[in-house]
Amino acid sequence: MELRTAVHELSDCHDLDATQRRELMRLAGLHDEPAALAQWLPRGTAIGGAALVGLGLVFWVAANWESLGRFGRFALLQSVVLVMCAGALWRPAARAPLGLLALLGIGGLFAYFGQTYQTGADPWQLFALWAALSLPLAFAVRSDAVWTPWAVVMMSGISLWVHAHTGHLWRVEPQDLQVHLIGGLAALAVVAALSDIGRRFTGAGPWALRTALTLWVVSVTVAAIAALFHTPIAPHYGVAVALFAAAAALLASRRFVDVYGLSAVGLGIDTVLVGGVAWGLLHDHHGGDPVGPLLLIGLVAAVLLAATVTGVLHVARRTGAVGESA
Repeated sequence: MELRTAVHELSDCHDLDATQRRELMRLAGLHDEPAALAQWLPRGTAIGGAALVGLGLVFWVAANWESLGRFGRFALLQSVVLVMCAGALWRPAARAPLGLLALLGIGGLFAYFGQTYQTGADPWQLFALWAALSLPLAFAVRSDAVWTPWAVVMMSGISLWVHAHTGHLWRVEPQDLQVHLIGGLAALAVVAALSDIGRRFTGAGPWALRTALTLWVVSVTVAAIAALFHTPIAPHYGVAVALFAAAAALLASRRFVDVYGLSAVGLGIDTVLVGGVAWGLLHDHHGGDPVGPLLLIGLVAAVLLAATVTGVLHVARRTGAVGESA
């Protein structure tokens, strides 16, 4: 039970007055400043400010598109990247927000380059180049403030690569299984690189891993659900179930246990399985009352969700990882 809730229940149980309640809250430490607030609040504010400044720079260039010449636009964006990288090298305390600004500046520079010269390159190539050129920056900064947006850029590039190699249609057809499988495994490699396996080299924290893992789960789930609309069901569905099962087994092991990751994968499994049940019940359901199948689908979804929550809690207690997802 959460500490504040327990204190309120204890106060109600013993019918404490207002003064006694305040004293109990003080003894429980609930009036104290949160631990590490003095360290994380300035850092979080600086990172949030850097993100807003970087996006503001991109929007400012777009708003003044006609008043700035081609040379001026390139010079501005390149200067921002150069100055932010130099500042990150010069001031280690401000390395994370300045690194984030540099990463956003690289993205704005490539976006402007693509709009100016119309090279004919697929969007995934620009994202791949953005991720590749900002990779040394992420290794140098060693902070989630840079690795998290880098994960978004990399995952977006992989998704756009899949889109480009499936006829630019976001289609899920049996003949596209190899493309989707390559994209899914590439995204999974990014997740592994940002996990504890590569953390000694990358310096990435939990938020970069959670971002990459969440995007991987979403991409696999969407492909699996889309496979249900193909007749017969596209093989992507079975591959997704197998990938999720393997990921869940890995994240439930003592060596790689991760409560957030296991929860995300569990939600993906539940969504895919409920989709499969819905397809089985409604695919050949022509006419008639749909209330019965819908109630059964809801019951299956509730049972799966309850089983998933129970399993995640069991793994968390067994491995002592209850507090690691906070």
